[in-house]
Amino acid sequence: MARQISKARRNVYYTGIGLMVLGILLFLSTFVSAAMHLGDSSGFGARGGSMFIRAFGGMGLVFVGAVVRAVGAAGLAGSGLVLDPQKAREDLEPYSRMAGGMVKDGLEEVRIDLGPQKVVMIKCPDCAKLNEEDSKFCQECGRRL
Repeated sequence: MARQISKARRNVYYTGIGLMVLGILLFLSTFVSAAMHLGDSSGFGARGGSMFIRAFGGMGLVFVGAVVRAVGAAGLAGSGLVLDPQKAREDLEPYSRMAGGMVKDGLEEVRIDLGPQKVVMIKCPDCAKLNEEDSKFCQECGRRL
């Protein structure tokens, strides 16, 4: 399973955040424009149409950016766009590991000791090397486990 979030997923995540920021700025620009022309009724129709387009375009960018950010954070399967439970588990593995670490930190903070932790290892039938339980291949000889 992936131990880190890929660079491509990070780029998608940050692109989503960028789209959200751009959308917020576009939406807020309508208020700045309205304040600058307060009391000026000349060209109201053209300005009103432009403000309408910017406001709804900004809200649309915020929505699209939120979806892109969610897909970047959780991956295609982890966000539910692709229905593949095994792939979703792989996509969400860094978060699952992080959540387990947060629970462990919380228990340590309140001084609750869980005792010795058991580690499951798989022994390679060829070279007898002990491998982590989620290993698919031996770390020593490369044989499929």
